[in-house]
Amino acid sequence: MTTPLRLSVLDQSVARVGVPQDQSIRDTLALAQHCEGLGYQRFWLSEHHSLPTIVGTAPEVLMAAIAARTSRIRIGSAGVMLPHYSPYKVAEQFRVLDALAPGRIDLGVGRAPGSDHRTAMLLNPDPRAAQHFPQQVTELQAWVTGGELPEGHPGRGIQALPQGATAPQVWMLGSSAYGAQLAAHFGLPYAFAHFITDGEGCAEALQLYRHAFQPGVIASPQAVVCVWALAADTEEEAWRLFASRERTRIDRQLGRFGPLLPPEQAPRDYTQAEEAYRAELRRKAMVGSGPQVAARLRALAAELQVEEMAVITWTWDAQAQRRSYELLAREFAQT
Repeated sequence: MTTPLRLSVLDQSVARVGVPQDQSIRDTLALAQHCEGLGYQRFWLSEHHSLPTIVGTAPEVLMAAIAARTSRIRIGSAGVMLPHYSPYKVAEQFRVLDALAPGRIDLGVGRAPGSDHRTAMLLNPDPRAAQHFPQQVTELQAWVTGGELPEGHPGRGIQALPQGATAPQVWMLGSSAYGAQLAAHFGLPYAFAHFITDGEGCAEALQLYRHAFQPGVIASPQAVVCVWALAADTEEEAWRLFASRERTRIDRQLGRFGPLLPPEQAPRDYTQAEEAYRAELRRKAMVGSGPQVAARLRALAAELQVEEMAVITWTWDAQAQRRSYELLAREFAQT
């Protein structure tokens, strides 16, 4: 019997032209409550810094607000960019989150800066910070779960409080083979950022993860693929809404970053090379009616052999974003 595909959510609190940035944060809170009611498994939040397109800079703060407004859905970071921070402080933050929402906290960690080089240096002036990432993961896992660090480690005997009957679940995030290898080595669940690479390298990373996996934090491989998708009541409406996302992706190729434009303002004259990129973007995009997008999600899940996907959706109109999640929940019998 085939296991039904489970859906989760990844939200980034996207900036929008004509909308105050603080409204994007409040819309994320509303979306989390909405998606819990729709039956989604998890609600994850990203971390970016000084990026004009995304105002979600502090997932741990947003997670606390969501924990206070929900009762069932798992809440997570996707992720905390660990080289910027002290693993001990991150462990304390997430132990507090677990006290607020016992057994519902996912602690996704990544090595990428989530920012440009100058901003990364402001967060942590050590230019070699990312080299310590594997050690940071070891320390974080010990402090999060109440485990003990090795003899001689300066943090041995130090506890991250508050302790409780449950603990956050550490996840390894990535968009390359590096994260897959680390997740396999530590025996951690793994999430691949399909939406960043448009799927490039995803199948290979999952294969590497499963082949190299050593039982550790979990006994067997567990993978989630984070995909970009947009559903609307009609295919025509979905493609109209997609114009906002399409424009940001094309502008990004030129190093231009800015808030999401309304779909009516998004189109511009594109060069021949940009038109070719646009055609490829549309070919890969999971955009359409609820049944159309659901069929593509199921096909990709079968191809990648995963049982859960986290869907990320950008729209200028917050109501259109909520509607997209409603339509997909209906298709997957989550509501």
